[in-house]
Amino acid sequence: MRFLKHFLLLLVLGSILTGCFDDNDDVPKIASTQEINNFIWNGMNVFYLYKADVPDLANNRFSSGQEYTNFLNGFSSPEAIFEALQSNIDEFSFLVEDYVTLELSFDGVTRNNGMEYGLIRYPNSPTNVFGYVRYVLPGTDAEAKGLKRGDIFNTVDGTQITDQNFRQLLRPDNYTIGLATFDGTNVTPTNTSVSLVKVQYTENPVYITKTINVGGNPVGYLMYNAFTADFDAQLNAAFAQFKSEGVTDLVLDLRYNGGGSVDSAIDISSMITGQFEGEIFTTEEWNVDRQEQFGETNLFDSKIRTGENINSLNLGRVYILTTGSSASASELVISGLNPYIPTIKIGDTTRGKFQASRTIYDTDNYSRRGAERAGHTYAMQPLVLKSINAVGFTDYFDGFAPDILLEEDFSNLGVLGNENEPLLKAALDHIMGIKNSGKYNVQQLENIGSSKMFLPNYQRMYIEPTE
Repeated sequence: MRFLKHFLLLLVLGSILTGCFDDNDDVPKIASTQEINNFIWNGMNVFYLYKADVPDLANNRFSSGQEYTNFLNGFSSPEAIFEALQSNIDEFSFLVEDYVTLELSFDGVTRNNGMEYGLIRYPNSPTNVFGYVRYVLPGTDAEAKGLKRGDIFNTVDGTQITDQNFRQLLRPDNYTIGLATFDGTNVTPTNTSVSLVKVQYTENPVYITKTINVGGNPVGYLMYNAFTADFDAQLNAAFAQFKSEGVTDLVLDLRYNGGGSVDSAIDISSMITGQFEGEIFTTEEWNVDRQEQFGETNLFDSKIRTGENINSLNLGRVYILTTGSSASASELVISGLNPYIPTIKIGDTTRGKFQASRTIYDTDNYSRRGAERAGHTYAMQPLVLKSINAVGFTDYFDGFAPDILLEEDFSNLGVLGNENEPLLKAALDHIMGIKNSGKYNVQQLENIGSSKMFLPNYQRMYIEPTE
């Protein structure tokens, strides 16, 4: 996908408010709430995918400058006006007060103790929650403290986790978890605790790459946990390994992958295939004012953004492991590949997100360059387009249902990448022609959150803005 360049700014009453500096260029002016609200309205008016659903964003909404000024002054904070300008069907647009933190999260840089977890409601309690360790990041405090996949915890700093307090308890940089066991019904404390500390950490989303001998055939297994643009080269290297080992099938583990870069989704789809180079992957639908300018057809490609040639496997099918945490760019891979090859989905139904966002800065053309002169660090990440696959399929609000339903068993998660890990085993069984889906039924419990929920780009799919 090309970057958003040569943008023709739509000036709608934008001259009402002053710039962010006084005449003395050495003394930056701190932007007022009204000025930030003006930025938000203009940015949403220009880019918002669901602009037509929001009467207050209409181009002819205000008959005079004074009416527009009164409208801006009717909101006490940037957060208030941003929320008021969103469509009821929009679950994913967001506003940040500090765009530097947002940019770091896009690069995989977070405050992290290395314990990636999910949060599950007790099967026999309406309010209590327990956490389970999904995986542990290398070189982190959690690894040093000996935590591992499948560990259970039910308290933080001695307080029982509930559906009301989990965000408050798990947000700080320092906390102590109380370990427990889970037998499928009961959560039992072990009276053991582990103290964890978050530090700045850069996560490589290419978590596991291995080749498994399945009936004499090499099968690739890739656990990929985020579509992080800065790690496209590492992703391509994983496929180079698969290619050199002659893999005949691929199991792509996206069970905890909440999405990320659209370009990375196109790249990995081109790595899986290769025989469809130059054919339509997806098309984009923007709002009616931006469609002609930015609406684009995305094609299967042959190079990653560094210019390096893509290592393609030319596969005729792919196995994808999914859960409700598989979202946005993960779903884009499924949608984009579906018209071309079978995508055999194993696990649980995906999140249901087909829209992409972009970062909107307070500059003349809404790009990053010059944002530091705005007098504030607010930025928006509104939905700007929806993706449509090669046969016109989109709007999958309900996600993608699995071909083989298999919820994770929190009392027996298994070891990621091990042939006996339940979801991977189901894929390998299918490759071998073993039909035993009846053995895959486990109790379904409610997942209410994960360690990624604190990230500003949680379950988002995005395109890169101009610099």
